[in-house]
Amino acid sequence: MRLILPVGLIATTLAIAPVRFDREKLFRVKPQDKKQADIIKDLAKTNELDFWYPGATHHVAANMTVDFRVSEKESQAIQSALDQNKMHYDILIHDLQQEIEKQFDVKEDIPGRHSYAKYNNWEKIVAWTEKMMDKHPEMVSRIKIGSTVEDNPLYVLKIGKKKGRRKAIFMDCGIHAREWVSPAFCQWFVYQATKTYRRNKIMTKLLDRMNFYILPVFNVDGYIWSWTKNRMWRKNRSKNQNSKCIGTDLNRNFNASWDSIPNTNDPCADNYRGSAPESEKETKAVTDFIRSHLNEIKAYITFHSYSQMLLFPYGYTSKLPPNHEDLAKVAKIGTDVLSTRYETRYIYGPIESTIYPTSGSSLDWAYDLGIKHTFAFELRDKGKFGFLLPESRIKPTCRETMLAVKFISKYILKHTP
Repeated sequence: MRLILPVGLIATTLAIAPVRFDREKLFRVKPQDKKQADIIKDLAKTNELDFWYPGATHHVAANMTVDFRVSEKESQAIQSALDQNKMHYDILIHDLQQEIEKQFDVKEDIPGRHSYAKYNNWEKIVAWTEKMMDKHPEMVSRIKIGSTVEDNPLYVLKIGKKKGRRKAIFMDCGIHAREWVSPAFCQWFVYQATKTYRRNKIMTKLLDRMNFYILPVFNVDGYIWSWTKNRMWRKNRSKNQNSKCIGTDLNRNFNASWDSIPNTNDPCADNYRGSAPESEKETKAVTDFIRSHLNEIKAYITFHSYSQMLLFPYGYTSKLPPNHEDLAKVAKIGTDVLSTRYETRYIYGPIESTIYPTSGSSLDWAYDLGIKHTFAFELRDKGKFGFLLPESRIKPTCRETMLAVKFISKYILKHTP
């Protein structure tokens, strides 16, 4: 049955004022032992802490760098509690609203032209997908793989020669709404691939022999919401039964040991796994598409931010995958290549031991499905700006990441059956 909202209620929904973050702070704490880790967990029970790293309270452990956002109202109490317990901390951001506004530090070159040095909203990204098809009809096609809860289209761009079956790589960006540098990279990749074809030897070889399926924004509704209403939004925008809280963490919604990690079953939490594996329209559209192209997809790469890591399976177990050595080798060379441009240092390894244990991730799901080269990039930075990376850092981030992605692609072309 369709729920018909009264006109007044619809108007109210549309008129929700954007959330402001005046004088909110980002704390960084490194608990020295279990006792200090438990203090942070206790503070999270009595205060509204938004964990930027790790993604949720239950991941907090001794000797881990922990970043969390605190409201102006609660920041004094948090500081007092940390001081009282002799816990060392830094305040990385003193006024979050100021940092949000300072993100947009690049002027538009030519009004109306798509800018790869700026963050682009969903409307601009849709227009850009059309422009790329029109400009490169022989190489770019757009596939609608499904739609979101709010009926926005999910578009995949296929880059490569139209005819003939060949190896392919699937890449997605923006599974978490607030990680804006991620969709910026997917746009950059498509732009560079099409622009440098026949000019750059490696890109020409890759596009002559492979296809790339690019999902520029996975979590479209959440991305729109992060632009219009709440810059810190992470989940999608689906309604949850018997809860006033909105949204599912799409990267906990895949059928890969979906319910094995505790504390992902609270609809109000940022890492809520959903009511069932693939319960979300976005997840279902992506899994259906990948399953239907499984005979050609040889690698899966997903882009997140922040923390400068290159991750591979597993997240839900400490057990290493059978081709662990191969994955580690590719990740090591990939991070080495990435660092050649600006000396940006990445670490690499399995999700579980490198970042923290996760269940229901797209990376593990793709690997278990049979795609034996699956990687997740956690892009810049290491916490100075966190999710609020200024636009002036977009191009350097994309340029260095492009080097690693090209290396992985060459490796896939050469070494997969």
